Amino acid sequence: MIDEPADPRSLSVRRVIVELERHVATAGWDAPVRVFALVRTAGALERDPSLANRLPTEVIGFAQEDPDHLTAVEQEGLPQAADLEELLHQIAWPDSVDGAAVVVERTVLPPEAEAEMPDDPDVAAEWIERHPSRRDVRLGAAVLRSGEYCCAVRARDHDSDDSVAVGRDLAPGLVEGVGATLD
Repeated sequence: MIDEPADPRSLSVRRVIVELERHVATAGWDAPVRVFALVRTAGALERDPSLANRLPTEVIGFAQEDPDHLTAVEQEGLPQAADLEELLHQIAWPDSVDGAAVVVERTVLPPEAEAEMPDDPDVAAEWIERHPSRRDVRLGAAVLRSGEYCCAVRARDHDSDDSVAVGRDLAPGLVEGVGATLD
């Protein structure tokens, strides 16, 4: 399922989240959250011409053809956090960063199963892990300061590049959390 954006920035943010989800998928499942700074490649090259010596030739070509082309820079040494929400509250980006992306794994249930979930968080976690309708998914969201965003979702039980759903409103909570790091 793919909804194609019409404007160049939306197309660039769509391309980068698809590339990031595929990149993260090469490491397999049961992985930690991955966080990326997004920079417009042409702008980064303008600010630091020596970057041209470190980027692949095809990336430089993409940047020359498309001023909205994005380069993702994975963030290492993330702060300790109890959960994704706490982690995102600890992240702030300098003005030189045009956007951010997060790729994270989650277990989801159909809405009818969520209504039956126990209130106690520890009991609920165990209940979810044993529920027959649970699905493991990898969610990705990329958000630009200018407002464009896109999501990607891959299910473990349909683990192939051609089964990744891509669209704007697939993970609204993740989009909101990533977007808040840009304020």
